[in-house]
Amino acid sequence: MTTASTAPEPEPPVTPPPDSAAPGRHALGETIARFDRWADEQLERLRGNRVADVVFTSASALGDFSLIWHLVNVTRGLTGGRRAEQVPVLALALGVESLVVNQGLKRIVGRPRPTLEGDPRYPVRRPMTSSFPSGHASAAAFSAVLLTAWDGRRAAPLWWGLASVVGLSRAYVRIHHASDVVAGMAVGTVLGLAARRIVRRSGIISRVGTLLWQ
Repeated sequence: MTTASTAPEPEPPVTPPPDSAAPGRHALGETIARFDRWADEQLERLRGNRVADVVFTSASALGDFSLIWHLVNVTRGLTGGRRAEQVPVLALALGVESLVVNQGLKRIVGRPRPTLEGDPRYPVRRPMTSSFPSGHASAAAFSAVLLTAWDGRRAAPLWWGLASVVGLSRAYVRIHHASDVVAGMAVGTVLGLAARRIVRRSGIISRVGTLLWQ
């Protein structure tokens, strides 16, 4: 006795994720779209290079929650003196900057990211916020402004160089459009200049010093 074989049910078609790796797809105008595509093409020339992969993926991971800037902040503070007094000031300022950018500007613009989880070649934390501007880039520029103000112009290449790597890393791993990074650096710079002025006028560092050393 034979039984009739049943044909397997056809599998449903696979629908690609809406945010496939396409920098410039969710653009803020055609000019920005062209810039994002051009920038991604330039970065693609670097992707796959061992040194570049390690540097940028590490910078992206360390930039999560401004971790790298908190590490820098604490490390500087361990040297004592004025730098120790600056530790709580920068920590608090970074918290305010994050609220303004991540809970303010990102919610207003609501730009989708170029990918849902970054380039598949580079594992990254899946962000919960929208794309524009880059929070990593904003925090990096914000920190660079304040650190340069406190450490002097000679330290500017160090802090701005580090900030640039952290910001660029987000476009490198394709979790941000390049224009997000540019905007983030600009926003962070403006916020940093405002914070620098507030800190100077308020004399908050001296007040912290009084509390620390009394």
